Amino acid sequence: MTERFSLPHLDISQRKRDGEYQAPSQYRGGGSAPRIREEHGSRLRRELETAFAVMNQQSPPTPDGIEPAGGKYVEVEIVRQRKVDKLERKDDGMKPGAVRMEPNEALTVALFVPDAARPVLERILEDYTGGELTVAGNPPNRNFVEPIEAFRVARLQTFWTDDPNALPDDPETEFWWEVWCFSGAEESVSAHAQQLRAVVGEAHYWLRFPESTVVPIFTNRVTIELLLFATFGIAELRRASASPVFFTDENREDQFDWAVNLAERTTWPGNEATAICLLDTGVNRAHVLIEPALGTVDMMAINSRWGEDDQAGHGTLMAGLALHGDLTPRLVDDSEMELKHRLESVKFLPPDGFGANDPKSYGAVTQSGVSISEINNPERKRVFCMAVTNENVSGSRATTWSAAIDQITSGALRDEGEEPKRRLFVVSAGNIPEHIERSRILPNDEYPIEDPAQAWNAITVGGYTNKVAVAEEDLQDHEPLVDVGALSPHSRTSVLWPQGKTAFKPDVVMEAGNRVVSPDGESVYTADSLCTLTTGSDVDRQPLSPFCATSAATAQVSRIAAMLTEEFPDYWPETIRALIVHSAEWTQTMEDELAAARGLRDRYPSLRRFGYGVPSLERARASAINDLALVAQNHIQPYKSGGGRRFSDCHYYQLPWPLRTLEDLGEAEVELKVTLSYFIEPNPGASSSVDPQRYQSFGLRFDLMRPLEDSQEFLQRLNTKEREDPKDRVRFAAEDNRWMLGSQSVSAGSLHCDVWRGPAAQLALRNMLCVKPTMGWWRNRASLEVCNQKARYALVITLRTADIEFDLYTPVNAVIETNIDVEIET
Repeated sequence: MTERFSLPHLDISQRKRDGEYQAPSQYRGGGSAPRIREEHGSRLRRELETAFAVMNQQSPPTPDGIEPAGGKYVEVEIVRQRKVDKLERKDDGMKPGAVRMEPNEALTVALFVPDAARPVLERILEDYTGGELTVAGNPPNRNFVEPIEAFRVARLQTFWTDDPNALPDDPETEFWWEVWCFSGAEESVSAHAQQLRAVVGEAHYWLRFPESTVVPIFTNRVTIELLLFATFGIAELRRASASPVFFTDENREDQFDWAVNLAERTTWPGNEATAICLLDTGVNRAHVLIEPALGTVDMMAINSRWGEDDQAGHGTLMAGLALHGDLTPRLVDDSEMELKHRLESVKFLPPDGFGANDPKSYGAVTQSGVSISEINNPERKRVFCMAVTNENVSGSRATTWSAAIDQITSGALRDEGEEPKRRLFVVSAGNIPEHIERSRILPNDEYPIEDPAQAWNAITVGGYTNKVAVAEEDLQDHEPLVDVGALSPHSRTSVLWPQGKTAFKPDVVMEAGNRVVSPDGESVYTADSLCTLTTGSDVDRQPLSPFCATSAATAQVSRIAAMLTEEFPDYWPETIRALIVHSAEWTQTMEDELAAARGLRDRYPSLRRFGYGVPSLERARASAINDLALVAQNHIQPYKSGGGRRFSDCHYYQLPWPLRTLEDLGEAEVELKVTLSYFIEPNPGASSSVDPQRYQSFGLRFDLMRPLEDSQEFLQRLNTKEREDPKDRVRFAAEDNRWMLGSQSVSAGSLHCDVWRGPAAQLALRNMLCVKPTMGWWRNRASLEVCNQKARYALVITLRTADIEFDLYTPVNAVIETNIDVEIET
């Protein structure tokens, strides 16, 4: 049963707005009668008291895990031509939010009053009513009280500063809201909204101003009203209106001016900055939003006769998103921008008039493109971005192209004795044909991810969408094809690939746009308003252009990768990949699909649709106060050959759990997330398609202590040499069922991620984790020198509570400071 709650609007003053009672005009002149002063002050005190009483009675119960805000909003009406900031009392925490002008020109203000400030406000009114006059003959607190005409119960409309007609009458109609938050309160508002199952827009779409941050939230009025009770961070509400159509249709003639404005607000990167190397159709460097971040020397081509410019347009579209992300919020936002990464371009595809690349040579061409960029600037850090696929060739088995990417990323192509040079590659999953006839469009699962996106070491990017607001005038009777947070209609999946023999792909999904359906349900179109906005190849006449599908998604993920690489220069490519995947979270739509699965295996198809979710630069950068991240980079020797070839090292991590803190949390839910990332050297022989262990040079897995298992039992379960008699068959503690995917999900691939959710007390004593090797061709099919060589990996672990206000960082940090070295045993 759905319970609905509304914030009532009670006109406590019981007076007409046409002026039946006027606040004391004599007082405003400086010398009013005491009777009028007392009447005005007493009425305001009664109205305030009644407003608080009504709100205490009418406040809906907050959902589990959410504490109500420590205060109340009241609606304040003040006389015209008075300054709203007179209501603010910073020392007491009282602050005005939304301001709306009424038909009689009075101002209605949403005023937040903390619980601790309520007696202060009451005392201000009391002193005004009966306190001694000042030397000048004025009552106390005159400047604060006299402009106030009335106190009323705050309602949702108190915060609504948009066109009244833009607010739907149906309280359960969902749409994108602009939630204007007080500066510093946006994270709390976002977290509370997600606990209420609202969809919060990616942080890239937040608009930041000196005193407020605008957070896009997709939900209904009922949830917004609950959110107002749960947090004091909301200043005002509007309907979200930013759309690419504003720039591509409504203001097409002003596109160049908009682009120049953003360019002038941007601080551009130096030549030494990390670069995104685009393997594409070239880039039109003359674009005002590209030229400062792409040097002429960094414009390259596989074949010098092709030229470096972009005749096809695709590379320039990629360049804008790779540098700036979706341009729509950046153009609307008037703040200063700073870019810390730059671009390189290797023209990978021939222009018209030249023969197409032979598909059999795609691997060699890719390797050539990588070599060209590195020879051009050997010292620069870079991320490779390639949104080119072998059309309609399924990636269900390794090809020369996908294996070449695995070779490039792992550094397998090196001279004898040379240290491997690892590289980070971001590739697209491939797109579904954009048929107009709906009858021709098959489900996403019927379109397998295309070659070379099956490469184990690459970050493969699919698409999802949050775009459902159709802005085109001629499409107002059309509906979005998929809902908010769903898989984009452009994105392919690996559901048809053999489970257990192929890696889970895509790894992550990013905004790839939506499509619209005609009123009769028979036709489907791609609408500009449901796309991202980027740099167009017509740099003078149409420098802004809509862009969608998995190419757009891939460019955005490469941007995150480059920004992390620049910010954390000591992190390996394997670590950057781990951070990106670890930062990914499933949308509510994806979570619902996973929750509906009957067992762990039934969740695997979902993982093959949208991977580990939507990555976040902010989550990858650092953990919040209730979200602790531990990052490890280590070398490991998987095998050794002395006395026969066998497994060598296991790494055991003593995790710094705050034991007492977790025990105090008891049955409260915590979330443990583990991501393990490493790069394998490929062996794409005939049998590798049926046996992943023949394809990988080595494999790694992680294992956490099981319930009721102590450290000695944990060691004995994983290593027979820890047992008194290695030949004894010992019964060990069973694995619990709180992992989202479980150990059986890990059979192929070089990236493994899983989430454990359960009571904090159950996790308290499970404070040891192991990284252990599995079979690979290094062990049995390589030379002794190769068998004994070391590999490396990155491990990311986070511990998070569902309680937004709970501080896990302090107790865990205390454990780390007293025991700095995380234990690793071999």
